[in-house]
Amino acid sequence: VGAHVSAAGGVENAILNAAKLGANAFALFLKSQRRWTGPPLSEQSISAFRARLAQFDYAPEHILPHGSYLINLGNPDAEKRQKSYLCFLDELKRCEQLGLLLYNFHPGSTVGAATVDESIGFIAECINDAHKETENVVTVIENMAGAGNIVGGKFEDIAGIIDRVKDKSRVGVCLDTCHMFAAGYDIRTQESWDSTMKQFDSVIGLQYLRAMHLNDSKEPLGSKKDRHENIGLGALTISAFSHVLSDSRMQGIPLVLETPAHDLDAVWSAEIAALNRLSSTEFDLQKAE
Repeated sequence: VGAHVSAAGGVENAILNAAKLGANAFALFLKSQRRWTGPPLSEQSISAFRARLAQFDYAPEHILPHGSYLINLGNPDAEKRQKSYLCFLDELKRCEQLGLLLYNFHPGSTVGAATVDESIGFIAECINDAHKETENVVTVIENMAGAGNIVGGKFEDIAGIIDRVKDKSRVGVCLDTCHMFAAGYDIRTQESWDSTMKQFDSVIGLQYLRAMHLNDSKEPLGSKKDRHENIGLGALTISAFSHVLSDSRMQGIPLVLETPAHDLDAVWSAEIAALNRLSSTEFDLQKAE
């Protein structure tokens, strides 16, 4: 359990920021998430990152780099899609330089100029091309809230992408709890959590689940609005997270907070501690509520 931490001043600083929170997993941006290109990683940064991973005992499979928000592999405009692809490929290569195994990204949008199926084809094609140009990083597709032209709000969208990816060992899914809820997948009760995960397994396959983003939602079920709230303060309530944390199928994958921290480490530290308590069998949910 961890949070999406700052990598300001160098990717190696993300490890210190995660350790300060008491996190045993974390997410980071590999370069500015608002720019197409960035300066290459320096040898000094790479060696410091790898050394700190060992020093603070972080396993590469518990670190979830997040792709640039600019990337849209579903864009039907070939020139714009190529620009996204080059950014995507650059970030995968940065993962390899740092010895990381996972790379999480938003699938993309039709921009209103293609069908969802066409965009799914473009996304899969880009993933296949990137796999040929890299060695072993797993491309982890994030589910989305289902707004407008965005691909990935339905499990079927993600299944469609995976179906067209040639190397299935190098594709996975990151489930965002806020996005699931916004897209109409209820997880507030034990029954609804079990039902939603059964649906995920049937449509996509649990073997593809490689990570989760743990976010409460400011908006109600099916709102299609991606508005994160702090754990237990939103429409999902603390009970939803108890189902996630007590589910043995979630063991061993990074569970990463993207909740509003207001630049206060104490917010994430408290949330991480609370989530770790939720994962213990003796936790009393009624008292927490």
